[in-house]
Amino acid sequence: MGPLRWLPLFTQLVLLPLPGTWPRVPIRVFVVPHSHMDVGWLYTIRENMEFYVKDVYATVVQELSLSWRRRFIAVEQEYFRLWWDYYASRTQKNQVHKLVASGRLEFVIGGQVMHDEAVTHFDDQILQLTEGHGFLYQTFGIRPRFSWQVDSFGASATTPTLFALAGFNAHIISRIDYDLKETMQKAQELQFVWRGSRSLAQRQEIFTHVMDRFGYCTRGHLTWEESFLFPELFQNGYYAEDRASDLEYTNYMQELVDDVKLRASWFQTPHVLWPWGCDRTFYNATKQFINMDRLMDFVNKRTSRHGITLEYATLSKYFDALHAHRAVWQVRDHYDFLPYSSARSEAWTGFYTSRSRLKGLARQASALLYAGESMFARSMWPAPRSHPDPAWALRQLQKLRWAVSEVQHHDAITGTEAAHVSDMFMKHLDVGMQVVHRLMTSIVLKGTRHPAGPEPEGHFAVVYNPLAWTVTTIINLTLDFSTVNITDESGRPVSTEVQKSKEMPYKYVLYMLTTIPGLSYRRYCIRPTKEDQEHSQRTRITMPVTYRFPLRRRGRTRPSCMHLMSVMNECYTVFLDQKTNLMHSIWERQSGRTVLVTQEFLEYTVNGNIDLGPVSDNYMFLPTHPAKPLWAVVRLEVVRGHLVTEIRQYFYRTVKDKNFTYAIYSRLAHVPPGDDGELLCHRIEQEYWVGPLEPNQEVILRTSTDLRSEQVLHSDSNGYQMQRRPHRTFRVNSIARNYYPMVQSAYIEDNSSRLVLLSEQAHGVSSQSEGQVEVMLNRRLWNNLTLSMLYNVTLNEVSVIHPVFWLLLGPQTEMTYLRPRAGLALQHRPVVVLANLTKADLNRSTPQPEAVTLPPSLHLQILSIPGWNYSSNHTEHLQNLRKGHHKKPRADLRRVLLRLHHLYEVGEHPSLSRPVTVNLKSVLRGLGTVVAVEERSLTGTWDVSELERWSWRTKDRGSSRPPRGRGPVVTIRPKEIRTFFIHLGKQ
Repeated sequence: MGPLRWLPLFTQLVLLPLPGTWPRVPIRVFVVPHSHMDVGWLYTIRENMEFYVKDVYATVVQELSLSWRRRFIAVEQEYFRLWWDYYASRTQKNQVHKLVASGRLEFVIGGQVMHDEAVTHFDDQILQLTEGHGFLYQTFGIRPRFSWQVDSFGASATTPTLFALAGFNAHIISRIDYDLKETMQKAQELQFVWRGSRSLAQRQEIFTHVMDRFGYCTRGHLTWEESFLFPELFQNGYYAEDRASDLEYTNYMQELVDDVKLRASWFQTPHVLWPWGCDRTFYNATKQFINMDRLMDFVNKRTSRHGITLEYATLSKYFDALHAHRAVWQVRDHYDFLPYSSARSEAWTGFYTSRSRLKGLARQASALLYAGESMFARSMWPAPRSHPDPAWALRQLQKLRWAVSEVQHHDAITGTEAAHVSDMFMKHLDVGMQVVHRLMTSIVLKGTRHPAGPEPEGHFAVVYNPLAWTVTTIINLTLDFSTVNITDESGRPVSTEVQKSKEMPYKYVLYMLTTIPGLSYRRYCIRPTKEDQEHSQRTRITMPVTYRFPLRRRGRTRPSCMHLMSVMNECYTVFLDQKTNLMHSIWERQSGRTVLVTQEFLEYTVNGNIDLGPVSDNYMFLPTHPAKPLWAVVRLEVVRGHLVTEIRQYFYRTVKDKNFTYAIYSRLAHVPPGDDGELLCHRIEQEYWVGPLEPNQEVILRTSTDLRSEQVLHSDSNGYQMQRRPHRTFRVNSIARNYYPMVQSAYIEDNSSRLVLLSEQAHGVSSQSEGQVEVMLNRRLWNNLTLSMLYNVTLNEVSVIHPVFWLLLGPQTEMTYLRPRAGLALQHRPVVVLANLTKADLNRSTPQPEAVTLPPSLHLQILSIPGWNYSSNHTEHLQNLRKGHHKKPRADLRRVLLRLHHLYEVGEHPSLSRPVTVNLKSVLRGLGTVVAVEERSLTGTWDVSELERWSWRTKDRGSSRPPRGRGPVVTIRPKEIRTFFIHLGKQ
């Protein structure tokens, strides 16, 4: 963001604080030097490292070492680690160790990136924090205590909860709705204690500072570097060490004094946090510090005249002074600061959907990493194996950990980066997924297989369930043959069904019902029958029956109850209107209620020419009109099978089109709704075909019902908790300002029923009318903004996307139980590893490891061998660092990182919202002998018995944390996330 324009001269009227806030003592100004270094955005990570990042760290380290009073905060660990590993000299590393130890260089946040807060899943927020914190602790023995979330586009209530769990004392945000920030400034309420979780409340509250209207960038002339120009635009050298003149310093002083006194009027105490820096600053730290040193001295000599003192500071120094002030603070509850608008016509809600392909791949990569981590941990215990090589395996997992971590950046998964930078993120994810899939193949095949001959017997499939409960589901595989014989590891036949592929001619899709215990495998032999190998035309009886219906034009006939066709399983009956070829209603067995439900595609048209007014871009959504239907005719097919029935609706733009542009594939599984099949029976799986889009088109799927929802939507906050989103009316841009992020789930409801949508990836979601919920599926935009013309920050993609949703309908209590578990079942579907089948596989019998099963309220959030080599004892670790024992010794394979999450809120469900007690030795006995259990902070760097967070005075005084037991028996309370080191021994 560029520097802000000068404010009018009315600022002279607000130089003094409001009455009754703080006494007339000098304003203490904490100058916090920083450089905002986006991990991506306009340039790739490699380009940024070469063009300026390496110079930032090199010159900052040099200048901090020259003066004891100078300070600097470092944020993104991805860049620092790259500099540390590939650019820093031994001398520079020694300097950094001294600067960190003395507090002159402070790491804030400490994650790989400054993550986005709207469209990231909290699993991935934790991952990128854990990666960065593990490196900092292993290298320096430090644990970050403060956040610096100054550029994420809105603020989630989940993020401060996670930071509190990680041991942070305070949290900084900046981008919140412009009118709300103005109101908070006037009321001096930019600082408060935030209780981001309704269930955890005071137990995980955190002091929060909202930056004032000027944000994180220094305004005016108080930075001495030229605007950074990359090499292709660069003309003038920038390593000058010139000093400003005395006259200039007088002007600088007046500018700074006016700025500080205006800011001070917005806060309760005489302590002003003054961010000094901006995007890509301090590439010439020499010039910056030389001039600020002199200005600081110039100002401090005149304190008696203007009433301020200046000092370099880190966040520790600022918050330490603020905490010592002993003020009493307001309390904010669990509601977030989303959506974010920077002006009346600037609603930053478009990025909830921008770059749908990247958002989808990021979540798929995260799910694969989750499965790969637990599979590797299970393969090492209870009997450690030499294959795969543990060091090699950890390197493969590390590649995907880094790829998933970096894409959480606020200009990555948001889709707000340049096109070639998006390609970089996707390449990193793709490479990471390939190597982890290779690792998983190596584990399940145990390195004993040899390539099959030119004529393999068929396929050998291993299906792994990464969840810690038994899963019954239907998996699908694409095959070259239609008649097939499938047996499990015991040689028993398996219930299957084969359909012709919708997209690939001459291919077939195999549907197979499977039940897999927690963290366990099922193995299958898939062989074509002889008839198929001899090219017989005989159709096997498991092929379903397809019913095709005539094309129907939009608006030619009214919806009617007279021509309904039903598709049912044991939990739902879906009624289709043969006069419109659209869904008409759904009857659900639990309550016996029929809810009118119809779905259709619509589009918002947007402006792309700034000469004609504001435009939609990667960040913002600015529709010019309400959404309009974008199809003329719809074709309907119903494919009925004994395992799966699929409803196929094809939408055509015009009557003459031969190819459809949009499609909905809805699947109902035919399984009994017992304990094993409950989640499978109670969902309608939907896959959409979307595209290619026309330019400046934003496509939504609108689901309309007769639920009396009062235009209240509920959408999730980073997959962790739900937020209530009542529709609000605005004079300008009301449609866009009522869009919210949907990372995993959303629902509408009335007094009787709840309709739940679960998504595989992040989207924008809204309820614009009673009983409606609409999801933005994809955007294709082209405009003449500067970012678009110079850097190709556009969304001019023509590819087809295939988002996946699950639809659930039923009574509120039933949906409360099913929604979080079904969301996890969608996110972490079983992973299939395929190999060519050999004759040896036909007679192979492999013993199953003991399953890992948790109570239904709990989720195994991670089971991983991180590969850290530091001692869990902090004192011992610091001693080892001082002795030089941090030279990358062998990774500790006996230490397993375990994280458990309670899925339900306090009072949300009559039985599942209760605390749950588990014995970790019993739960993990399949991994071997549990020697010791240590409870740790969220990212593993603190022993919780040693972690003491600051307590801030509030008007309601707060409450104490409940006692936590030690040892293997633990009690997990509603919405708690508990992290442990499990130390394993040989059996």
